[in-house]
Amino acid sequence: MKNAFALIAGISVLALAGCGSSSSSAGGTASTSPAAGGTDANGATEAPTGTAKLTGDLEVAAFKGGFGIDFYQAVGKDLEAKNPGLKIKVWGDPQVADALRPRLVAGTPPDLMYPGWKLDVWGLAEEGQLALLDTALDSPDSDGKGKWRDAFDPAILKLGQNGGKQYMLPYFFNVWGWWYNPDLFAKNGWAVPKTFDELLALCEKIKAKGMAPVTFQGKYPYYMLQGMLLPWAQDIGGIQTVKDLQNLVPGAWKSPAVLKAAQMIKQLKDKGDFESGAVALSHTESQTDFLLNKAAMIPCGTWLYSEMKSVMPAGAKMQFMQPPAVAGGTGDPTSVIIDIEPWMVPSASKHQDGAVAFYKYMTSLPIAKKFVEEKGSLTAIKGSDEGVKLPDTLVEPAKTVKSAKTIWSYMALQWYKAMETEIENALTSMLNGQITPEQFCDRAEAAATKVREDSSITKHKVD
Repeated sequence: MKNAFALIAGISVLALAGCGSSSSSAGGTASTSPAAGGTDANGATEAPTGTAKLTGDLEVAAFKGGFGIDFYQAVGKDLEAKNPGLKIKVWGDPQVADALRPRLVAGTPPDLMYPGWKLDVWGLAEEGQLALLDTALDSPDSDGKGKWRDAFDPAILKLGQNGGKQYMLPYFFNVWGWWYNPDLFAKNGWAVPKTFDELLALCEKIKAKGMAPVTFQGKYPYYMLQGMLLPWAQDIGGIQTVKDLQNLVPGAWKSPAVLKAAQMIKQLKDKGDFESGAVALSHTESQTDFLLNKAAMIPCGTWLYSEMKSVMPAGAKMQFMQPPAVAGGTGDPTSVIIDIEPWMVPSASKHQDGAVAFYKYMTSLPIAKKFVEEKGSLTAIKGSDEGVKLPDTLVEPAKTVKSAKTIWSYMALQWYKAMETEIENALTSMLNGQITPEQFCDRAEAAATKVREDSSITKHKVD
């Protein structure tokens, strides 16, 4: 990855990251800043540096998603071998967030955790449930050759901050885009659509072959939100459009750019370009249909291969492409959406030194390179994709990120969960033909207004 780039829009707790060709960067911050020094306004204190002799029991809980948890378990075994007095338990499952909630309330959390996307980690930070990590980041890295913070791409690292304090640390990051089967396209002489107009023309050719042009993960509307609506709104209105959405600017969801993006989705639906019944499909169901060539394209992040490789039919292939851009807009056609799922040390952790040491080791360059090779994902560790053989499915996303002038993420997905639920419900209603694009924008704007006017909700800002 390049070290200089433009990262716009604070990034979701599912989200952080990326590198591009510009030198400016900006992250999301809370409207209220923590107190100066080693504590925040809620009493959270700095985690230790992870340099003490490591002994005792260390517990690590991790979300078991597309990348599994075997890599983290292997890291634990390595660290145990280097510290004979240390015993590490690494556990996790797809519902790890549900198991963590009562333990956080009871003050008995694991020492280090990666809860995935179902836990409100920004709420945890605001409640003082997460340890501060600035002191640890200023301590030596796992090799003792430099500061730990220097191992990270600085813009990605910044996005784990709240009010200027570091609460969360990135590891891998996902790149959002569309996917297609290159063999299927070659066989039929189909060109990858670069623009929306080209997409419309291609859809007619695909339907003529008796195949659905596009499927999507209907039960989880954020796939369409980040795979279609938001990228197209950025294409049309520029990056300020998506900044305004996240900053709760009055009228942002009713802007011409957002309305046009919603109308484009409605146009695809009305033309029969979506797989029939996709609105009721789960992520794995729609992704399986894509792999079976029931649909030619699907929006998804770069975890797709890792999530589906165990059920891929023999000979099936997938290739990454940018969402077809909207010609004539004011946005950046090279822009790309990324997101991460960060790690954190609970304030009530009983072995914070071990937690920091574990994560330092996991973010060392050799280990990060191994993650890239084994799991097929880019990481926030500088140089981790250099000198390694990238999986075929990661080559195009890596090129896309490196050539992007604008890299951004949609933070509001995690900041304002009730608002996002209503926006996603409205998107589903539009796809079901129950409301118009204009009514979708009205409902989304009403949800944003409700958050904006609720003084009990901490407001965040994307610079």
